[in-house]
Amino acid sequence: MCRHTRYGCRMTMLSFRVDEGAAREAQQWAERLGVDRSELLREALRRHLDRLASEADGDRWIAEPLAAGERALSEIADWGPAEDWTDWANAAR
Repeated sequence: MCRHTRYGCRMTMLSFRVDEGAAREAQQWAERLGVDRSELLREALRRHLDRLASEADGDRWIAEPLAAGERALSEIADWGPAEDWTDWANAAR
């Protein structure tokens, strides 16, 4: 029997050490979620890297504010409801 795992992109092997408790907990979560431990750790790493990258988002928005064309839709977002539905507040009572 030959088994192959197909990935949508090229991957690099990472190796790191963790204490036994963390390794056991990772394995338990992987089993509970029905995924391979590698998949669990890949997803955890991806989420952590995304969180780290997002910490500088505010600074990037200040350094590079939206252009006029990008701000054009913000006026539409402030339209509010098209009709006044306040008279429906007691309709279900």
